[in-house]
Order: sequence, then C-alpha cells, then structure tokens
Amino acid sequence: MNLNKIKLLAGDASFRKFYRSSKNSIIVFANKNKYSNLVVYDAINKCLNKNKLKAPKLKKEFYNKNYIEIEDLGNNSLYKILKKKKNKFKIYKNIIKTLKLIQKINSKSIKTFKKKNYIIPDYTKIKLLNESRLFLDWYLPRVLKKSKIRKAKKQIENIFDNLYKQLKLNKKVFVHRDFHVSNMMFYKKKIYLIDSQDAVYGNIAYDLASLIDDVRLKTSKKIKDKIFKMHIKLNSSIDQKKFKNDFEILSVLRNLKIIGIFTRLAIRDKKKQYTKLIPYAWKMIEQRISNNLLFGDLEKILNKYFSKKIRVKKWI
Repeated sequence: MNLNKIKLLAGDASFRKFYRSSKNSIIVFANKNKYSNLVVYDAINKCLNKNKLKAPKLKKEFYNKNYIEIEDLGNNSLYKILKKKKNKFKIYKNIIKTLKLIQKINSKSIKTFKKKNYIIPDYTKIKLLNESRLFLDWYLPRVLKKSKIRKAKKQIENIFDNLYKQLKLNKKVFVHRDFHVSNMMFYKKKIYLIDSQDAVYGNIAYDLASLIDDVRLKTSKKIKDKIFKMHIKLNSSIDQKKFKNDFEILSVLRNLKIIGIFTRLAIRDKKKQYTKLIPYAWKMIEQRISNNLLFGDLEKILNKYFSKKIRVKKWI
C-alpha cells in the first residue's frame, strides 16, 4: 500500500501513524515499537470487545509491512463533543458506566494475531515509580541549573517513593491507563475506546484520576466532584477513605509524569504541541496538593524548585 496516496490523520503521542483508506478502514502504521503499537494494540482491543466494551476491530494484518488495517470509527471523539456541550454530566455518566465495565474485565491472557499469548502486566509500585521519574529525567534538566539537578532529583524521588508506599488499595483491576476523553470515540451511538495498548492490572482509582484530572479538557471543580461521587456510588463496596487517598496520590503523580512525558515528546520527538498543556497540569497538581496534609512534603519541595513563573511557561 502506498501511504502517500491516502489521508494521514492526526496522530497520538505514540510512534504510530494513522491513515484513512478508501475501504472504510484505518491503516495503523508503526515501524518503531512494532510489537506494542500493532500486536498488543490489537490484542487489547480484542479483549475489550470480548468483554462487552467497544474498540476498533482488526480487518487485516500486514505486520511484515509494519501496518494493520482496523475499523474506521469516524472523527467524533468525546473530547470534541464535550468541548461544545454545556451539559457535560450526561456524557460523563455513560463514561463512568464504561469504566465500571472495564474494571470487571478479568482476562489476563489474550491470543494475538501472531498466534501467541500476550499477558497483560501488573501495574506494580516499582513501575509507577519508574514512570514518575520521567518528570525528573526530562523536565528537571529543562528548568533547573545543573548544580541543583542532582540534589532535587534525590529529594523529589524520596517523596515519590513515600507517596507510593501510602497507597491503600491492594486489589488489582483492569486499567486502561490512558482513560481520558480524547481516547474515546462516539460511533453508532456507542462509546469506543482507543489507544488501549498500555493496559495493565492495577489500582482501581487510576483510570478515574486520568478521566477527572485530564490535562487536555478543562473542567470545573463542581464537575470533577460530581464525577468522583458518581463513581463512588457505583462502587459502594470500596472503602471510600482509602479510595480518595489513592485517587489523590495517583492523580498528582500521574500529572507530574505527564509533564515529563510532554517534555520528552517535545525534545525527543519534536512534538512541541503537547507542551502547551503543561501549565494546566501544574494547576491541577496545585489544586490537589493545596491544604492537603498528605502532600505537605511534596508541596514544599515543588515550591522550592519550581516557581510560578516556571509553571506557567508553555515551553522552556
């Protein structure tokens, strides 16, 4: 297939490229991290479809040519819909029901189109901690003097480690891991999930934190609180105090990780458009840690090294 002759679509933060073909299908091309971006990507979609959820179905695979052909879901993302809609709560209600179904999935092994089993990994505290280091490895060198980086890294890393040790909920559920409205399409009056290849088994609060404190779509505190309460209502058996504790920790550390990821995308991949979202990520971090004893040490250290002037910059 000649990719130059079909329409290139707006991509995501991965190494994949998406093209719309004339056959009502999408071509997903990846010549880097092929296994994750094509094989695992399709395997998780297959898992979602088997568990009463919607995700793009595979039409054909051309793995040896670095692409697969999947179902075309159109262009109507929930992000686009919510940006225009004043009454957002009805849509969020359906998203929370979708999340409830996701968390019921118990499939661990999926047969891929390569005829081998893919085992969905656990989201361990070590993995979470390593992801948080993206903030330290990519963002710190852009904003701090060389003489301060080593000391700052050590201090912040110790605080990250301590926060992860304070997570209370041990039961693991299926976690999409990038559960925000830009990764949901509205097609045939149903919500379809995309960009699901990073799915893991982890903390039940993680996907909710991704949804509520989504850096791409600004929402009021009122809506954030309503969505949180709705999820609690649908999961009445969960210890609410422990859940809130974990939700806040994961939200803050996830948005610090995102600042690191967006900085890496700008430096390594030349995708500077993501850096315009960094100030809002900082704003959500500030809202979560303000007047919260859980984050006393973190707030102090962030205020020490990252001034308001640094935080509001879209690119440094």
